[in-house]
Amino acid sequence: MARSDRLHRRLTTLSRAKKRLIMVAADLVALPMALWSAYALRFAEWWPGRYIEPFWWLFLVTPVVGVCVFARLGLYRAVVRFMGPQALWAVVKGSALLAVLMWATAFFYQWQGFPRSVPVNFALVTLVYVGGTRLLVRSYYHWLIRHYTEKEAVAIYGAGGAGAQLALALSSGREFFTAAFLDDDPALWGSTIKGVKVYDPAAFRSVARQLNIGRVLLAMPTATKAQRKQALDNLADMPVHVQTVPSMPEIVSGEASVDQLREVELEDLLGRDPVPPRAELIDASVRDKVVMVTGAGGSIGSEMCRQVMRGSPRALVLFEISEYGLYSIGQELEALKGELAGDFPIYALLGSVCDRARVEAVIRHYGVQTLYHAAAYKHVPIVENNVLEGVRNNIEGTRVVAESAARLEVERCVLISTDKAVRPTNVMGATKRMAELVLQDLAARRDAGKAHRTIFSMVRFGNVLGSSGSVVPLFRRQIEQGGPVTVTHPDITRFFMTIPEAALLVIQAGSMAEGGDVFVLDMGDSVKIVDLARRMIQLTGLEVKDEEHPAGDIEIVFTGLRPGEKLYEELLIGDNVIGTSHPKILRAQEERLPSEALETLLDGLRDAEQGMDCNLACELLKKGVKGFAHSGEVVDLLPPHTVASFSKVRTLQ
Repeated sequence: MARSDRLHRRLTTLSRAKKRLIMVAADLVALPMALWSAYALRFAEWWPGRYIEPFWWLFLVTPVVGVCVFARLGLYRAVVRFMGPQALWAVVKGSALLAVLMWATAFFYQWQGFPRSVPVNFALVTLVYVGGTRLLVRSYYHWLIRHYTEKEAVAIYGAGGAGAQLALALSSGREFFTAAFLDDDPALWGSTIKGVKVYDPAAFRSVARQLNIGRVLLAMPTATKAQRKQALDNLADMPVHVQTVPSMPEIVSGEASVDQLREVELEDLLGRDPVPPRAELIDASVRDKVVMVTGAGGSIGSEMCRQVMRGSPRALVLFEISEYGLYSIGQELEALKGELAGDFPIYALLGSVCDRARVEAVIRHYGVQTLYHAAAYKHVPIVENNVLEGVRNNIEGTRVVAESAARLEVERCVLISTDKAVRPTNVMGATKRMAELVLQDLAARRDAGKAHRTIFSMVRFGNVLGSSGSVVPLFRRQIEQGGPVTVTHPDITRFFMTIPEAALLVIQAGSMAEGGDVFVLDMGDSVKIVDLARRMIQLTGLEVKDEEHPAGDIEIVFTGLRPGEKLYEELLIGDNVIGTSHPKILRAQEERLPSEALETLLDGLRDAEQGMDCNLACELLKKGVKGFAHSGEVVDLLPPHTVASFSKVRTLQ
């Protein structure tokens, strides 16, 4: 083993010039041997000396001419360990050309006693000696790599064109070599691609153990989400690290190469193939419109901006309270505008949605026509401990934005809501339901012919993968740190959707609104969070540590439900839901509060917020939000003496 390892090191450290000299020297030996073999085959003798002796000088001329011919054909420029069809074709052409030259010379000079079959035999034997030796060297090189280098053995899932390209790309690197192919097509099982056998995924466990494979690369760039999910399901419970290659559009456009490996996207686990957006619905709200997005620096708001950019607006207004968030999304969108060759302006504006004068000034100055209200505090535990800020930002901020939109005759105003607004058990969900009631009331006033023409609507959906506060980045971070992975409850479930899909559906739903609509996005089936955590651990090649596997790598720890957290989320308050023309968008018929009652509640909430009385705020939320059953005592982290001092100041005033 040590001798082979030293040989491998010497071979790989030789310069290209020395390697070419070795190939030339090998051919200078192989070509005379091929000529002798041609004679031996013709006369069935090991040494047909009486036939060779008249033409002994051919054994000197042929290798020199042959090397020149092969050099002209580029054979010595080919790297042997990566030798493909082009190099072999050069050997074929060179062998044929040498045979033709030999036969033509014999015919022209009328060589007496020269067998005319020798050139044919010579061409065939040269193919074996020159081409075959290179194939043997290439095979030996790869055998050395497998057995005497630190390259990691991997399996490629997908034995199509992308899989073959990936195997070729990996062979040139120093990290991986392809030990097996996996494919769902039974017709490919048992065949070989690039010298590597194709296996049935169902038999992969034994194959992985036999070939010491710890990593699987998904080479399925054109597969649907459902097909990718099926592939991942086939690898479930196997201790292998699963990674993917970029999609085919990214490879074709040059954005990525086939050998750029990525971690598996969690949307692949959902198996959801997004419905292509309907261009007419995008155009109705975006094309040639001045579009404003509040909370533009957040995870949802920023994706709304990206999708709006692709819809060719007249102008895009970013409204964000976080300076860093505004800077980040502004820089990204300017770069995206260059890629899209857009000629519309982007205005990045700092401001709070609770500042009525600022909001109205922005809408009026830029002539906003479509407004997407994504600004909100949405992290349940944080809002639970900051009740008054949640009330101020989520309710009062929505009221300011909506009333400003109505007063200044914005064409469409869309509130981005949440499934936590349905029978909420936490303050965040209750504030979002109150925000919905604000828009429902304004829409009812429009229907009654009172003053404004703005079409208000709300779009309600569940968790989005990768958003701020999502469990997905938390789980990734915990896995990278070696665990444990924390899950609140073994039975907790959530709906999930990708951020781009949600943003596109929000735009399309807003275009279908007639006024006061509560749209609900089809989130598919709910996902058990502990199963999600388990799959994320397994996809990194690690094993879950539990009672059945005490020697596992990462443990899942249950921490208990957080304040205000539900086991199951819902998307509808009642059962009144109807379909729309879009298969992923439903329209819910939700109750609303009478205008007078809502006004009284909103004024009370404003007083509670200004008086810093979080208990009063929660009591008012219970009166206004149907099904709000707050669990536990209301806690605001504002120090009690500050509340008392502020109340004293208000009393003196």
